[in-house]
Amino acid sequence: MNAGSIFGRGISFPPRIGPDGRVAWSEGETNVRESIRIILMTEQPERLRNPTFGGSLGRFLFEPNTLTTRRSLQDRITTELAQWEPRIKVGPVNVDQDADDPTAAIATITYKLIATQAIESVSVNVTLGA
Repeated sequence: MNAGSIFGRGISFPPRIGPDGRVAWSEGETNVRESIRIILMTEQPERLRNPTFGGSLGRFLFEPNTLTTRRSLQDRITTELAQWEPRIKVGPVNVDQDADDPTAAIATITYKLIATQAIESVSVNVTLGA
């Protein structure tokens, strides 16, 4: 059994053209990782037929880069992924100040793939305020 049949398959994110000149697809663990990024970077109500979809991390733009803001980000990420990505069980979510940019945070999400019990992680940069 291949990873595409276990985890699914979809258009790659960001959308791009593959070497064969067709739309590129992602499958398996890559598709799950891309789905996590899509969920977190989609703003509510950006999807017209599903206005409650998305992590709306853009709402944190111009918020101060404080421990309180980073905890709010952590809670939002955990809640939204638990709601919208059924292929994973969300583990620890760590949100730390970006050492290179005082107006940004880096969220590292650890998760378990339900079908295989494999532990994976993905990092997402979030732009905040000063």
